[in-house]
Amino acid sequence: MKTRSGTAALAAFAVLGCLTLSTTQASAAALPVVDMEATVLAAQIDPRRADDTLTPGAKDSVLAVERALQARNLLDARWVDGYFGTTTITAYAAYQRSLGYTGLAANGLPGASSLATLGQNRFTVSHVLKPGSKVQRDGYVVNTRTQAMLTEAERLLGRRLVLSQGSYNPGGDPTSAGTHDGGGALDINVDGMSATTRTAAARALRQVGFAAWVRSPSQGDWPWHIHAVAINDTDQATQAQNQVGDYYLGFNGLANHRPDDGPRIPIRTWEDYQRTS
Repeated sequence: MKTRSGTAALAAFAVLGCLTLSTTQASAAALPVVDMEATVLAAQIDPRRADDTLTPGAKDSVLAVERALQARNLLDARWVDGYFGTTTITAYAAYQRSLGYTGLAANGLPGASSLATLGQNRFTVSHVLKPGSKVQRDGYVVNTRTQAMLTEAERLLGRRLVLSQGSYNPGGDPTSAGTHDGGGALDINVDGMSATTRTAAARALRQVGFAAWVRSPSQGDWPWHIHAVAINDTDQATQAQNQVGDYYLGFNGLANHRPDDGPRIPIRTWEDYQRTS
């Protein structure tokens, strides 16, 4: 039989436990939230801007990341401004290296693991991005996020898209200037496609979240093909990051920095597409 004092003690313990849990929850709730999708997007676009315009919807998240980098003495206070430019990219890459990351994992784009570690006791992370594991497609390597995007683009287009180059292919094609070294980058074979079909394929790829362009032999030492980079793929090589930024800013993704020559549609990421379709 429980005594009255024992019952009271249990009640007091329960109340104390609830108070402790509530305090912990309140503390977590008080931390700022970093939207990873917005942060990674800013890290692709901001370094390509000719000015210091902020990426819409990213300022608060970028500020939280920059403050955390400043606290680690990796970023000077004057660069804590909500603008994920080249200085912040360099600081984030240094932070990734401090964790022991190398190669693509230290490309300056916030990855899920490094961002979570940076945010410990400082911020929580929402809309987490992960490129997924590597898989084979048409004899080339892509990641599962890219594969899902391609599958949906094929459904919209109503025809199969065959790769002529995949991702994670360092040095595989000198004409690509390193774009395919990381994730999210691929080329589509357009043999047998009419000009109209090539444009329709580029449009379908853009609809699901690729920065995509029809490339012609007049633009470089390559055959006709469609080049595409999956926006917000955190495994991107620096060259692919730059192409995504150029796409958002209305350029063609080539070194000549000419106007975008592809089908114009509202730009959105794969995650945006999934939420709105």
